Amino acid sequence: MGIFQKINNLLAKKQKIEKEIAILQKSCKHLKKSVRAVRKNVDSTSPSIRYVCDECFMVLGYPTQQEKDNFLKE
Repeated sequence: MGIFQKINNLLAKKQKIEKEIAILQKSCKHLKKSVRAVRKNVDSTSPSIRYVCDECFMVLGYPTQQEKDNFLKE
């Protein structure tokens, strides 16, 4: 199997996994959330502080400045 085929297969698997994650996150009730540092993009090195669901890890929103400060003190 050549490089092109391997990459094509991996990209197809990635797309399938991302679709399954999106379905699971959409069905989650997001009952508990935490302030966390997450990457903005896959290739990003700088974290962004956001609210994230504790169960499905979906990014839900932005914390207040006070919540960010408390998170950074931990």
